[in-house]
Amino acid sequence: MTEPLLRVQSALTSRDIVLLGWLADHGLLTSAQIAAALYSSVNFAQRRLRKLLALRVVDRFRPQRADGGSYPYHYVLAQLGTEVIAAQRGEELPRKDQARRRRWHLTNRANLPHLLGTNQFFIDLAAHARTHNDASLDRWWPTARCQGSGAFAEPEDPVQVRAYTARVRPDGHGIWTEGGRTVPFFLEYDTGTEPLWKLVDKVDGYLDLARVTGRLWPVLFSLHSPARAVNLQRRLAEHPTAVPVATTARTSDLRSPAEAIWWLYRHEGALLTLAELSDAVHDSTESAA
Repeated sequence: MTEPLLRVQSALTSRDIVLLGWLADHGLLTSAQIAAALYSSVNFAQRRLRKLLALRVVDRFRPQRADGGSYPYHYVLAQLGTEVIAAQRGEELPRKDQARRRRWHLTNRANLPHLLGTNQFFIDLAAHARTHNDASLDRWWPTARCQGSGAFAEPEDPVQVRAYTARVRPDGHGIWTEGGRTVPFFLEYDTGTEPLWKLVDKVDGYLDLARVTGRLWPVLFSLHSPARAVNLQRRLAEHPTAVPVATTARTSDLRSPAEAIWWLYRHEGALLTLAELSDAVHDSTESAA
């Protein structure tokens, strides 16, 4: 290892490593997201982020608003931060320009709001877990991780499962535990730009994944308006599927995705919490047949 890498590692806390790992996997987070998920106060978070900037493991930028002003700081990995995570994970050290190239890509991507919204979903779960002792976000994967060969295979699975590359492109995959219940899920974060029939068609890809892996997990549609959620529910009723599908609409009340906000396809009764969707999880191909 290089001397700067060895020196900075001794100055990092376990919480710092979690943050750097998230930035490595998910691109960027705002200062508000970082504070909510990892710290007891915004001031404490800001002081620590300034320290990480001084250590040169993170970098930040502030996008301009089209209507004037600017957004909060957005944090990304600096080059030294990419090297820290590579060392932590036993990977080869990255190219010297990797952080610069990635920052350019992130700051110029047209769908930055979609990335921030997807990350916000998981940040809200992490924030909920931070203040609830019986809750934990056990897994948070980006799209690319889901598309690796054998991404959802277990060691005891047959070779066809370990070699399978999913054709679905979830915006994220997670495993959530609360109150003794655990639910693996896929997230589809909708911004209202795709026709509803495309959202329904995505469900078929998850059915194919279940047929190969034998694991039928809920697909969560986080929709940008209540009207769109109702219309998608109607479309789903016209397109029967064995895949557990749950929908919610993002509203101004800022409720956590861990709470009882989920309408489950073909479920009679009240809205469910995320953990309660565990009853819709199936570990056999019979339900996917």
